[in-house]
Amino acid sequence: MKNTIVLLSLLFIVSKGLSQKLPGSDQAIKTSTVFKIGENDFLLNGKPYVIRCGEMHFARIAKEYWVHRLKMAKAMGLNTVCAYLFWNTHEPEPGQFNWSGMADAAEFCKLAQKEGLFVILRPGPYSCAEWEFGGFPWWLLKKKDIKLRTQDPYYLERCRLYLNQVGKVLAPLQVTNGGPIIMTQVENEYGSYGDDKEYIGKIRDYLVEAGFNVPLFTCDGPSQLKKDVREDIFSVVNFGGNPESGFKALRDIRPKGPLMCGEYYPGWFDSWGTKHHTGSVDHVVKEIGYMLDQKASFSIYMAHGGTTFGQWTGANSPPYLPQTSSYDYDAPISEAGWDTDKFYALRKLFSGYLQEGETLPAVPARNKVIKIPAFSTTEIAPLFSNLPAFVSDTKVKNMEEYDQGYGSILYRTKLSAAAASTLNIKEVHDFALVFINGKKIATLDRRKNENSCKLPATKAGDVLDILIEAMGRVNYGEGMHDRKGITDKVIISDSNGKSTELINWQVYPMALSNDGPPQYLKFKSGKTNMPSYYKGVFTVKEIGDTFLDVSTWGKGLVWINGHCLGRFWNIGPTQTMYVPAPWLKKGSNEITILDYVGPAKNSLMGLELPKLDDLAIKMKIEKHRKENQTLQLGDNILVYQGGFKDGIEWQTVKFNSTKGRYFCIESLSSQKKDDPYTTIAELYLLDEKGKELPRNKWKILYADSEEIDGDDGKADNVFDLQSTSIWHTEWSENSPKHPHQLVIDLGESVNCSGLKYLPRQDNANGRIKDFKLYLSGKAFSGL
Repeated sequence: MKNTIVLLSLLFIVSKGLSQKLPGSDQAIKTSTVFKIGENDFLLNGKPYVIRCGEMHFARIAKEYWVHRLKMAKAMGLNTVCAYLFWNTHEPEPGQFNWSGMADAAEFCKLAQKEGLFVILRPGPYSCAEWEFGGFPWWLLKKKDIKLRTQDPYYLERCRLYLNQVGKVLAPLQVTNGGPIIMTQVENEYGSYGDDKEYIGKIRDYLVEAGFNVPLFTCDGPSQLKKDVREDIFSVVNFGGNPESGFKALRDIRPKGPLMCGEYYPGWFDSWGTKHHTGSVDHVVKEIGYMLDQKASFSIYMAHGGTTFGQWTGANSPPYLPQTSSYDYDAPISEAGWDTDKFYALRKLFSGYLQEGETLPAVPARNKVIKIPAFSTTEIAPLFSNLPAFVSDTKVKNMEEYDQGYGSILYRTKLSAAAASTLNIKEVHDFALVFINGKKIATLDRRKNENSCKLPATKAGDVLDILIEAMGRVNYGEGMHDRKGITDKVIISDSNGKSTELINWQVYPMALSNDGPPQYLKFKSGKTNMPSYYKGVFTVKEIGDTFLDVSTWGKGLVWINGHCLGRFWNIGPTQTMYVPAPWLKKGSNEITILDYVGPAKNSLMGLELPKLDDLAIKMKIEKHRKENQTLQLGDNILVYQGGFKDGIEWQTVKFNSTKGRYFCIESLSSQKKDDPYTTIAELYLLDEKGKELPRNKWKILYADSEEIDGDDGKADNVFDLQSTSIWHTEWSENSPKHPHQLVIDLGESVNCSGLKYLPRQDNANGRIKDFKLYLSGKAFSGL
């Protein structure tokens, strides 16, 4: 290992720095800057250097505000910023590269350097970041058999071409050339997806080929590190708590070298229909303080979250959970760039750990915020009256096969005379409105796994319309090959169970741009209850940031003066949309709204404060246990009884291969004495060969207790692919004692021979000690 560190140090010595302002100093210097990885520390000009980094994504910040946000980062006490590149913003079409506007990565790095900040670059090709498709360009999915994040030849070739362009733009800005970039990441959290270390080596080679000669590194969670670690690439660990355990996991695979947390989570992102996430100030300060005391480096993810403007929001799956456009993240620097209590607590903390010659600059003033009085839109352009040219097709295809990346798509066909029946769509990706002869009969939501609805009796020639909105491709995990629209076929089933596939379609691909609504729209005055564009004008006397209140509207997108603010949905938790002042004009401003559902009230206004945690009453999370419901388990379906070890590592238990559809884990006790709680981060079942079974059809049927008020402790978290989110039994009001049961419908009968269990990572509370496992072909009694 020592030889590896020495090799890294020799390989990544950086020099030839130009005259520049050195982070950690208040004055420009004329000596070269050398950054390298030492045996125990990062070394800057030969001296130990602790990286105090924070993540901010330039693509989530209006370009005019980049300097302000960087000044805020510096004032908080950071010496480095971490920046993702999102491949889909830089290569929107094959071979067409974009490095301008909010995609001007080089300018962002140069501005960071001017503010005295180093840069850690995370170029992908895969990024995650709750960004559409994890940063991958949609057109990769036009190739039907593509295998992402593997050694698929086509995929690797596109990665190589992209990273080569990244090198042309950003390799000159490495610290070896006098720039601010001190490290570059290879791929991202690959251990959460696969274990092909040769693939990671190829991505590394492409970066070297592209001209990157600063230290290269990989990152992953504590339990995934072993899957992607390579001796010839430096490693950092990501965690949302318990840094001592996280660093122990890193030391297990890296006995030497500096310690670094690549992502430390001060909050969390939000998904539509779920509670707004926050993170404790005291908790964050305590844990970052621990890292500083250990002279460990870190990057706060996020230091400033910003906004996922346009159609760039991603989604988690399973279950499918599209994310909100607000990416506030409860970060120290708020969505609008404001200083917060968390900001000042960290500034105070960092002031005690400054390096020689370093001082904290004054905190920049907040940008001006304005109110905009209530106004209404005045014109409409109904979608069905403004359709583009259609494509005739015998069978339906997904969006990508119609060369469409974003927006919505309408599938239209004529029905035969028939009695009442059932319409089955395989599958809805992501939000469907079903019409017969222009009358809406159903809404189908992929979040709820809704793919069918009842059809009334029809006569020959009745027109069936299926309008589907793409809400963001899955950005993390096994569901990333996420094609949009209807992914397979449409079937009608009669009352006798006879099924007929519908054919002969007119398909209307309605692509949408982030640069403005379609040019072909014809607006007129009037009212409608159909999916429509709405246009209006509002006036502002002075320019300032504002928060557009869209709480009375339904579901869709908003553009102001051609800038797409992002998505809105009345289910919450977000009920406002952040509007940066540079996107407004004194005097008249134009707004266009695409609303698929329609407004309850045509009213808009600009507020001085955001609404980030206003979940619609109908969306309040329902627990997976009905009042007075009791689960009854019999020993005849018991497949295993035993105990887990304490710790944060994945643990596996094996049992005789058993076939069943309904699975239950029953926690009998916790590792901590007198601890009444049960917590689980992730669960997998293993097939008869010991491989992980797919979880895309899993559904929680029962959890005896869940915490959904004081925190996000819902049971679905056990298969959401996020090691930082957990099932947590109730604690905010009641604290029921053991035993605790969790029942999962696997979606089909499968052969199981084992279980993989990931304990809670950030805290010892609720980690399971003694337990039982049950598997049955029939639903358990009491459900």
